[in-house]
Amino acid sequence: MTNKTTAKSDYLQTRISPISPRNVGSVNDLLTALGGCSFQGRALSRCLDVLENMVRDEDCMVVMTLAGAMVPGGMEETITQLIEHKLIDGLVTTGANISHSMVNHADEQNQGHYIGAVTADDTDLFHHSINRIYDTFLPEDGYNKGEELLERILKDWFAENDVDPGRGWNVTPSKLFHITGTGLQGIDKRGILSEAARRNVPIYCGATSDSEFALNIVKYNQQNNWKITIDELTDVERFADSLLERKRSGTFIIGGGVPRNWAQQAWPLLEMTDQTERHGYDMTVRICTDSPAWGGLSGCTVSESVSWGKYTEKAVAAEVKCDATIALPLLTVGLFERLGINA
Repeated sequence: MTNKTTAKSDYLQTRISPISPRNVGSVNDLLTALGGCSFQGRALSRCLDVLENMVRDEDCMVVMTLAGAMVPGGMEETITQLIEHKLIDGLVTTGANISHSMVNHADEQNQGHYIGAVTADDTDLFHHSINRIYDTFLPEDGYNKGEELLERILKDWFAENDVDPGRGWNVTPSKLFHITGTGLQGIDKRGILSEAARRNVPIYCGATSDSEFALNIVKYNQQNNWKITIDELTDVERFADSLLERKRSGTFIIGGGVPRNWAQQAWPLLEMTDQTERHGYDMTVRICTDSPAWGGLSGCTVSESVSWGKYTEKAVAAEVKCDATIALPLLTVGLFERLGINA
């Protein structure tokens, strides 16, 4: 017989509160009401509470990490509005999302991706030069337009700043993305790159070479006799240093992968280099679908990250197991309603 250290009544303090559709008049109403329900509905509600506290805290640096095909999946405007309203202080993303943002910026209608179908004949798509991203189509000429636009922006910047890339140009991803975003502002298109440059929100990427963006740079180097090299290490150091500019820091994690750990590893770096006695992020909101059982970082819990010093022992964490194309827009709209933002 086990020792009873907790009274039965302590377990039974709050009853489930069934959601009433009649009483839901907004997304905030819905997410708040889900807090009285169970499973991932309640988890999503808690995510909104923690996210609101994070962005309202002026002493907290909010870092968004972005993995997965979020831009082709229709999430670019949502992320752009988070940047526009200065609700995130930095963005860590895959190079692929940057490449897809370039595709959208280069498109006449500011959207180069199309509704597709999982059942499409991939061999037929290949012959039509159409790339499939699950149920989304991206014609190859969309990449070509983005590639041409990026080259024009870089050539203009080189001319304006008297830089000869043929003699070598070492650049961090964050500076390269800022230059690109600034150039995109001149064509009156809207997206992550242009808005981040406008709001001076840095964009970081820990695996730039794993993207169409990097393939473009390699092609420019070969065809134009340029010698552009991407310096990711300097960004690692500068990003870590930036976390010390505020009393607290938090992450808003979409998926996992390189962006998640690239942002999280900053605190172990600061510890290794004896730059601070602080350690770890103080808050986090995480949307994911992966499981911790397979041992990968995308699925590991925030609690596991505490053991690495990536989060403080008392970090406030909220996690929801959900497709980000569902959870991210709901959280963003609910957050805007709570903050009184009319997007």
